[in-house]
Amino acid sequence: MMKKYKTIFLIFFILFNGLYLCKSQNTQKPILHGKNWIAITGKPLAATAGSIIFQKGGNAVDASCAMIAATSTMWDVLGWGGETQALIYHPKLKKVIGINALGTAPSGATVEFFKEKGYDIPPKYGPLAAVTPGTPAGLMTMLAEYGTMSLEEILGPAIELAKGYPIEAQAANSIEKNKEEIKKWKYSKQIFLTHINEEKREAPYPGEIFKQNNLLKTLQKLIETERKALINKKNRKEAIYSAYNRFYRGDIAQEIVRGTQELGGLITMKDLDKYNVYIEEPLVINYKGIDVYKLNSWVQSPVLLQALNIAENIDLKSMGYNSSNYIHHIYQVMNLAFADRDFYYGDPYFEPKEPIKGLLSKDYAKYRLKSLNINKNDENIKPGNPYPFQNEKNPFLEYLNNWETHNEISKIKSEFDKNHTMNSLFEDFKEGFYAGTTTVQAADTSGWIVSVTPSGGWIPAVIAGNTGIGLSQRMQSFVLDPKDGPYNVLEPHKRPRATLTPTLALKNGKPYLSFAVQGGDTQDQNLLQFFLNMVEFNMNIQEASEAANINSFQMRSSFGFHENKPGEILLNSDTPNWVRKELIEKGYKLQFKNKTSGPINAIYFDKNNGSYWGGSSNFGEDYGIAW
Repeated sequence: MMKKYKTIFLIFFILFNGLYLCKSQNTQKPILHGKNWIAITGKPLAATAGSIIFQKGGNAVDASCAMIAATSTMWDVLGWGGETQALIYHPKLKKVIGINALGTAPSGATVEFFKEKGYDIPPKYGPLAAVTPGTPAGLMTMLAEYGTMSLEEILGPAIELAKGYPIEAQAANSIEKNKEEIKKWKYSKQIFLTHINEEKREAPYPGEIFKQNNLLKTLQKLIETERKALINKKNRKEAIYSAYNRFYRGDIAQEIVRGTQELGGLITMKDLDKYNVYIEEPLVINYKGIDVYKLNSWVQSPVLLQALNIAENIDLKSMGYNSSNYIHHIYQVMNLAFADRDFYYGDPYFEPKEPIKGLLSKDYAKYRLKSLNINKNDENIKPGNPYPFQNEKNPFLEYLNNWETHNEISKIKSEFDKNHTMNSLFEDFKEGFYAGTTTVQAADTSGWIVSVTPSGGWIPAVIAGNTGIGLSQRMQSFVLDPKDGPYNVLEPHKRPRATLTPTLALKNGKPYLSFAVQGGDTQDQNLLQFFLNMVEFNMNIQEASEAANINSFQMRSSFGFHENKPGEILLNSDTPNWVRKELIEKGYKLQFKNKTSGPINAIYFDKNNGSYWGGSSNFGEDYGIAW
């Protein structure tokens, strides 16, 4: 009998502790802890590339460059011809530095050119969607200026991947899904469709060894150039820039131009020669004692700063996390900020200059807050006028006064395949709205921190000749009519206003958070909620990475036809019925998904213990390694 009671007690003890452990583990993935370094990105093999560099003695910039190279080679919703933008914390200077490596429109890309071809927006895919490659220039600039290792060491993992790696289901299935588009382009078809004309499947199978011989040769040419420069007594930095010159001015550039123009693209040798990376001062605002850094208006980054400026005046914490009142206020705050994004953001290196001082003014935020409807959703939120807050006159009042809050591009039906239904048109809109990318997060004990959101050149990419380089599709983010955003109208050599938006935050002058997220127009929506989850609701970094967010579709999409869907909101499937009911009463049209958190990757800097806490999204293949 005693034995029986002991057995019952043991079973109860195990069950109790099991339930306790389940309760104490509030996230699907554990927090990633590290003392010496941390590397997080969108693919496990790419995180391994970062760890290899760290183990060889590289700093966080070195590791980040290796992860960018690896993710580009693995088509983690980007390719080598895409774009890179980064925030780097420089520990010796104790300042944050911005890297602008977004591609530019070719010299032949004019409003007149596209309108004569019948476009209202530049095309979504194909050679005419391509801006100049930015990622190679961004990677080599970051490495030369702030890294410690050679390009050969950094590209080592990517070269091994190009020789052949077991392709993941995500990329393999994306190839199969987009194979009809891929078949239009000679060099893309040769690389992606490894089972061309086979009945069952034409794309690689998940786990199949995927080889990219032409890309391998291109990467080897860069290393060969660096080696020769070092033999000729060039220093590390000069040798890396020698490889840079070969890519943008030598035989690699010539083949990019030849292959692109063969398919009808516009990129010229002059376009590649003229291209350059900007090392910039980032923008910064203070939210309740925390300095939040973002890139300038050539991406949507400032929208997070605007939203935080507005939110700072609202007692969000007292509303409760994801209550109907909280959701309503966050939705309205985001729409106020994004309406300004849609109108005012563009390439700051072109005239007229964006009114960024006014947009980030605390007084302007209070002015915008006055228009927030606390009881009902406002489907007619328009851009504000920040110019009086920097003592200037708005040069585009006519466009501002006539801004359309329900945007429809007039020729959608003529440019969209007539065989598609309106339902599939909406699916196309949503796919563009969530258009993926990857993220790179890295930090080390010497104090270097890097936050990157590289993207562009995603599947189905046009491959530029025999280079293996997949070109960006970022041209579609321009507008052709100033009434659709006067600062983002297409011009030769201009950068389109992209969605890519890494973030760094300092507290009391010391690193506090580094974070970024995959996605398109949802990026700064999810980053806003991630930040508030930690700062206002005391979540740890993994809880904040996985926590249920909302998404608004009221802002204009940066992709496809640039439509918007005012009043539509995405909620997590676990949203309680009473919250749903209250939101419907406030005028919202509800959609649901099982996961709505990002996906977000982030690093929290634990100053008390001198360690890193890594949050890696539970969405898909995001992965982190720390030591």
